[in-house]
Amino acid sequence: MKSLSILGATGSIGANALDIISQFPDRFSVAALTAKTSVADLARQIRRFTPRLAAVVDADHASRLKSLLPSGLKVEIVHGEAGYVQAATCPDTDMVLGAMVGAAGLVPTLAAIEAGKDIALANKETLVMAGAIVMEAVAVHGVKLMPVDSEHSAIFQSLAGRGKNGVRQILLTASGGPFLNRPASQFDTITPQDALRHPNWSMGSKISIDSATLMNKGLEVIEARWLFDVDFDRIKVVVHPQSIVHSMVVYEDGAVIAQMGVPDMKGAIAYGLSHPHRLPLDVPAPDFARIGGLTFEDPDLERFPCLALAYRAGEQGGTMPAVLNAANEVAVAAFLEERLPYSGIYPVIDHTLNRHGGENGVDLGHIIEADRRARDIAHSLIRKQER
Repeated sequence: MKSLSILGATGSIGANALDIISQFPDRFSVAALTAKTSVADLARQIRRFTPRLAAVVDADHASRLKSLLPSGLKVEIVHGEAGYVQAATCPDTDMVLGAMVGAAGLVPTLAAIEAGKDIALANKETLVMAGAIVMEAVAVHGVKLMPVDSEHSAIFQSLAGRGKNGVRQILLTASGGPFLNRPASQFDTITPQDALRHPNWSMGSKISIDSATLMNKGLEVIEARWLFDVDFDRIKVVVHPQSIVHSMVVYEDGAVIAQMGVPDMKGAIAYGLSHPHRLPLDVPAPDFARIGGLTFEDPDLERFPCLALAYRAGEQGGTMPAVLNAANEVAVAAFLEERLPYSGIYPVIDHTLNRHGGENGVDLGHIIEADRRARDIAHSLIRKQER
């Protein structure tokens, strides 16, 4: 029986994980659940899975959560970053599923690693912001770090335990999002509702916008660099609109090994939780005869410049990836709130990177401070555009 703490339980990854857990009660139990502000959803999950601890963003939401639970239910309610860390380091926990959105996942994930917990990682921002620090902590504390993003799970499966030896290149596939074939001249008219309509995947709002701009793929490039210890010039993005090939590994003899499946996160989540075993899921294999053909193309970096920004920040290193991520989070939130046009997302991130400049030899304190400064710069840029 594996006991799990789920950071970000009410999001799409967390909800899918709990669905899997409910199907295999002899394999998994739940020690802790966290959410940000979705207390009604979290209350339902607590009643069903009876964790010992639950965490939310602040004291007000903790009070609301308590009011939604039966008085006799034995669950400790905590809040804030300290509460998330408490959930991540719960003594009863064997593995932590990191599915929080954005930079908020970094500190709890590091705390879990330092507490000796295995990690199933869906929060790519943790490695984007502090890849060197996280991977060093994984090695020092001897924990297992399993990728849960479908692309990184695909790479992990294609490597099949061989590591980077003999690898020529990693091919990260991207669907291209909802605007793959839309002329750039029409980008100014894109609304949040347009951008949230992903053609293949059902995801949360932030990652859906990142998929539309291809920033999500850029963040995944940085994540892959740290997960698989491969230089950026050996990580290539390939647009694959059908989303059947989840990613590929090219070996030094020219052989290519790919992992394929329908666009459904359950497979990657289940493999992350149960590795090295596979669970009998009710997920169909692709119907290749019906699909007919699989196509691939290079990404258009002029129409989707956020991907190039991510390569630039990753190659510069230091605090630049944290700045990239922070500026992107602020810009995407402003777009979703209709305070920034879709075409304004890239300039905000670009200008923030240019004003920051970067640092080398950074520690966690430098990264957190760079994140804060970048958010201030990005907010300032957006306010100027609103005037």
